[in-house]
Amino acid sequence: MEIERIEKTTAIRLNQLTVAYEAQPVLWNISVDIPKGTLTAIVGPNGAGKSTLIKSLINLIKPVAGKVDFTFEQTTDEKYGKNKNLVAYVPQNGSVDWDFPTTVLDVVVMGRYGHLGWFKRPKKKDKALANEMLVKVGMADFKHKQISQLSGGQRQRVFLARALVQEAEIYLMDEPFQGVDAQTEKIIIQLLKELKTEGKTIVVVHHDLQTVPEYFDEVILINRELIGNGPVETTFTKELIAKTYRQNQTKPWEEE
Repeated sequence: MEIERIEKTTAIRLNQLTVAYEAQPVLWNISVDIPKGTLTAIVGPNGAGKSTLIKSLINLIKPVAGKVDFTFEQTTDEKYGKNKNLVAYVPQNGSVDWDFPTTVLDVVVMGRYGHLGWFKRPKKKDKALANEMLVKVGMADFKHKQISQLSGGQRQRVFLARALVQEAEIYLMDEPFQGVDAQTEKIIIQLLKELKTEGKTIVVVHHDLQTVPEYFDEVILINRELIGNGPVETTFTKELIAKTYRQNQTKPWEEE
């Protein structure tokens, strides 16, 4: 994926992005600029393509058309592959094999492999950073437990700690609040807001409409196509929300 030098205030630019599964489009012609140093929510009904959108940003799903461009502060390299350590991805809880025999600490240390290389052993500073982040997410007492023994909220905290040790500039999170308890949700949003104050860019697939104004600065409303995007106070309106969630929405590629 090629990266262009784009406006300093833009972290991610989507230009006419279209994604399809077996020739059936699921996202159609999405063009969005995501500002640097913001908390951005991707909002829409089930089947709208929210998770597909966030996966397509990092080529977990390859778009059939369009472009995704990133800007980074720490490098002038123009190849996404060499900058992937600057983008941290937290997948949905249900997409992970939690029966894999490994400990909480080992999972978090895996977040350092992009810096180390897969065949180098973690150093003391890597393990120290992993332990520090486990303290931050309230999971230090569980570091020697098998991940299969954790609750849903605890697992989400572990994956957040793994993302934090990556020391990225951009964080992409797929439904981080889904299925977690109130305490975990409070911890997660507090940490995300701390990342924002450090100048990081956070993009979150989100399903709870009530917390969007409290949690986020920017919002992307999608239902296969882009319905609206921009600051929450001007974009997260009753009219655009209704349009996003309307029943039997016409498929944009089938419109005359």
